[in-house]
Amino acid sequence: MPLPPLTGHDGVRNRLAGAHASGKLPQALLLAGPRGVGKQRLALWLAQLIHCEALGDPRQEPCGDCRPCRLVLSLQHPDVHWFVPIELSKRGGSSTGGGDADKQVELAAEALAEEMAARREQPLYAPVVGLASHPVAAVRLLLKRLALTPAMGKRKVFIVGDAERLIPQLGTEVAANALLKALEEPPADSVIIITAADPHALLATILSRVVLVRVARIADSAVTAFAQQTLGIASKEEREQRVSSADGCIGKLFATDATRSGKPDQAARFTEAPLLYALGQVPFQARGGFTDMLDALAERLRAEAKRGGDTEKVVEAIARVMDARDLAQGNVNPQLLAAVLAEVL
Repeated sequence: MPLPPLTGHDGVRNRLAGAHASGKLPQALLLAGPRGVGKQRLALWLAQLIHCEALGDPRQEPCGDCRPCRLVLSLQHPDVHWFVPIELSKRGGSSTGGGDADKQVELAAEALAEEMAARREQPLYAPVVGLASHPVAAVRLLLKRLALTPAMGKRKVFIVGDAERLIPQLGTEVAANALLKALEEPPADSVIIITAADPHALLATILSRVVLVRVARIADSAVTAFAQQTLGIASKEEREQRVSSADGCIGKLFATDATRSGKPDQAARFTEAPLLYALGQVPFQARGGFTDMLDALAERLRAEAKRGGDTEKVVEAIARVMDARDLAQGNVNPQLLAAVLAEVL
């Protein structure tokens, strides 16, 4: 199943297309914006633009019909390498690079291949949750592919989605450090695009090696059109409710679908029994499920603020949640954070 059309982001697309047309497209880019806003889909659009063989559109849009365009849209182009967080431990691997390095790289390649196969079947994927990360083995795989000659086109494109997960916790920067050299001096035939909802979670040395491109939320009218035309949400009431919850981020429509299909609502679990939730947190999961729960909780509070009520109290609660999220980026025990948060909310 091909990727759905890219919705919105006209301004960013025009700037990127102009840079590409003039030969001034940076080789190392960071697309930064809210979760679910479409940063990785935008990166794939740029990969399609780079490889398109029939750029006749005056706006420099990829044609979508030539063979390279079709291969990118079906996630099968041999020169487009999309790296997403994986759970290598499920395969007996290590996120820190322990064990046989070649075997770890092989396991990472298998995990990524399976994830891409799943996304070809269902390109409207849910947000990454749990302990998935970019292990050092995946970065070594990227470096290995970076050294190869393009298989089909003139350039290779590497996309590293959810780059915050290069550092699962404070003190585990080995994968991020392994990427530094590639970002500083990528081969002339390669473009590296990383995406992040929270650029501050990346190493300062990574930020200094990339060109930052801000990706803003899109208009509700565009989200509504996508919900109706691509997702087939016919009910006006349901459509309006979900578009409001999405807050300019199409990906949040998919998160809603994941919750309805049986995925537990972590924010609801916390609000219903905060102390029990705190006791259930794994100490090393600060950048996994716990921060995902905090993000969901912040979204709930923002929606409550929009409805009115005790706005001052809600704003204070949002600030508390965001403070907890900042602390969770380090080695602060999520059990302790959840317990403290339960006392103040």
